[in-house]
Amino acid sequence: MKFIFLFLILTGLVSTYAGAQPSGRKQITVSGYVREAGSQEALIGVSIYASMPDATNRIVGTTTNTYGFYSITLPAQDTVRLNFSFVGYENESRVTGLRQSQVVNVLLKPGKTLSEVSVKANRDTRVSDRAQMSQIDIPISQIKKVPTLLGEKDVLKVLQLMPGVQKGSEGQTGIYVRGGGPDQNLIILDDAIVYNANHLFGFFSVFNGDALKSVELTKGGFPARFGGRLSSVIDLNMKEGNKEKLHGEGGIGLISSRLTLEGPIKRKRDSTARSSFLVSARRTYLDIVARPLILASNGGSPAGYYFYDFNAKINYDLGPKDKVYLSGYFGQDRFYSQDKTTNTKTDVNLFWGNSTGTLRWNHQFNEKVFANTSLIFSNYDFQIGVDDESTQADGQKNTFNLRYRSGIRDFALKHDLDYYPNPQHSMRFGVISTYHRFTPSAFVLQDSEVGDNRQVIDAINVLESGIYAEDLWKPTDRWRINAGMRLSHYWHKNAGYIRPEPRLSAAWRLNSSLSLKGSYALMNQYVHLLSNTGVGLPTDLWVPTTDRVKPQQSQQVAFGVAKDLDKSWLGDGISLTVEGYYKTMNNILSYREGASFIVVDQPGSSSETPRWEDKVTSGKGWSYGAEVLLQKKAGRFSGWLGYTLSWTQWQFPELNSGKTFFPRYDRRHDISVVGIYELNPRITLSGTWVYGTGQALTIPIGQYKAIENGQIGFTPSSGITKQLASMLTVNDYGTKNGFRAEPYHRFDLGVQFHKKKKRYERTWEISVYNLYSRRNPFYYRLKTQSSGSTVLQRVSLFPIVPSFSYNFTF
Repeated sequence: MKFIFLFLILTGLVSTYAGAQPSGRKQITVSGYVREAGSQEALIGVSIYASMPDATNRIVGTTTNTYGFYSITLPAQDTVRLNFSFVGYENESRVTGLRQSQVVNVLLKPGKTLSEVSVKANRDTRVSDRAQMSQIDIPISQIKKVPTLLGEKDVLKVLQLMPGVQKGSEGQTGIYVRGGGPDQNLIILDDAIVYNANHLFGFFSVFNGDALKSVELTKGGFPARFGGRLSSVIDLNMKEGNKEKLHGEGGIGLISSRLTLEGPIKRKRDSTARSSFLVSARRTYLDIVARPLILASNGGSPAGYYFYDFNAKINYDLGPKDKVYLSGYFGQDRFYSQDKTTNTKTDVNLFWGNSTGTLRWNHQFNEKVFANTSLIFSNYDFQIGVDDESTQADGQKNTFNLRYRSGIRDFALKHDLDYYPNPQHSMRFGVISTYHRFTPSAFVLQDSEVGDNRQVIDAINVLESGIYAEDLWKPTDRWRINAGMRLSHYWHKNAGYIRPEPRLSAAWRLNSSLSLKGSYALMNQYVHLLSNTGVGLPTDLWVPTTDRVKPQQSQQVAFGVAKDLDKSWLGDGISLTVEGYYKTMNNILSYREGASFIVVDQPGSSSETPRWEDKVTSGKGWSYGAEVLLQKKAGRFSGWLGYTLSWTQWQFPELNSGKTFFPRYDRRHDISVVGIYELNPRITLSGTWVYGTGQALTIPIGQYKAIENGQIGFTPSSGITKQLASMLTVNDYGTKNGFRAEPYHRFDLGVQFHKKKKRYERTWEISVYNLYSRRNPFYYRLKTQSSGSTVLQRVSLFPIVPSFSYNFTF
């Protein structure tokens, strides 16, 4: 609460100072909002530039924030030309007088990205002009054209195709960034954290692309406004809803269908809509399609699996300076199975899912100060239910019931302030406080046969807070610096931490299209994910920092070069970035050897020492490498080429005899090639080829026979009790992750057929996953052949997989 109080005082001081600057300085501020023509959707990251009529003819500019707001302060003059540009939209120019501060709102029309008239106006595509490095944004329109497994357009799987991002197992949506684990990614949807971003045991993500407006990945040089994770930030923003007309889009695929509706909410006395809505739903029908086969193969007992997700958002303009947004996400996976025999009936149910909610209030204090206040809710819950009923020969019924659950629930309050004092500075301040409630283990056990009735709830409450300040500073035309400081605070009943986190990114422009960049970031992470597999199963547990488990901490430095390739043989708007990085990680968490996620053998309710802490061990890791990205975001031909060369190692005193080892997602080489070509307005071709060094795995490298003594037998004829010997087959696993799987590679191909009418568009898509049917390893096992010899067998999951989908908009 002290953080919030101090920050509110700072907000008042900044707004008062910004509104009371003397007019003698002859500085005029132009501010406003940039939105999409036809929908009034706010556009994020639009570049606004003005050429100054002085001897240097220098260019000053800014970008819109998350809500489409911009502010630029210029010397007073008769007229000035403001240029607005954004990838995927036609450029817009406005000529206005600069004798007094004014509001200029702009609508950008979707269309061509680059203009042949003025290259300087298209600085949004120029990576050499940005201070930020290790950051990638992908247009949603481009994501929808990339071929994927079963035709499901998946944001996370497209991010896997970027350099520095390692893929999980075959078909998985796991994200492993620069040597970090899956818990080290901060995944944000409209300010709310999404803790488990997986459907179908990790094969699809929870994000429906139809409901999204933007997606941005940051791998290093993190701005001070982000904290709480070590390796990456994936920032996703939902659409606001069309304010001009009812609009819908959807699709029917092999395993799921989806529908999105958005439109204005008008009152009779309003000429234009002040409010709009968006609803988006998706559900798989695997349980319906496979039901006849399951019933036939399971003796008439039902079993199945399905998932659904639902996005909703509504916004309202309270006036020219105030706006309110309410958004939410709800999704769940369910697996169920029923087994019936003459005397027994067993029901098994697994549920897991996320729910988030964000209430945001935008307030513009004046033309230079913009504030946003958010009230945030997030919840992830995993449950297992087992009900068993058996009938004895005497007719007596015995029942066994187990309810197990784990999860994490958050309530957060967040306040951010954007301040634009002059074209050389764009400043941000903010504070956030989050109340976490962790439930690593909670179960109810009832067994009538043994008379066991237990209820254990292991809940942990903690408070995590942070306050930050950052400044995007342009001291000269050649230098761009983003410097910031974040102060993080964490409270647990037995432990507390206050840690500073300095951040710095800088770019030095050698010329108009080439710059050198560098960054440094120190990050702290107070929540941890315990996983036995690393593939994003719902049994992975979120646990907090305690007096026995320290927060994770990383330091990362990166250096690189950014080059804009104008008028190349592939067209304009192409960028090339080359980066090298080195990252250290301390206090990373892992299960001890042989530990699992669920244990119900410890009696009692709660104890001073949470039981999960006895199952974990901490260690350190480091990762270093180089990344290359050649990217073209828009145009008739678009796509990217990415290459990563990296090394990642971990060391735990209690694992692998204290020796260093490679985690499973360490890959020496990783290549992704993505191409999208609009053959004509009716046909779009797309293809993806990926290659990666095999994962480091722990597998059996041999077997041997052992004698187990432990069974007691009795021979009635002799009356002698003796110990019987049994032979066991024991696997020899060798060192941890000492086996390197075969290289992973595949080629995906897709073609879209568009049919456009005045009011609607229909798209038929045919795609093929793994076109040349590469048998990529999913896991390995030992198999005994008929000859008696034992061999290592590769198990593959997906051969060539064709898919078909039908998509529509209206």
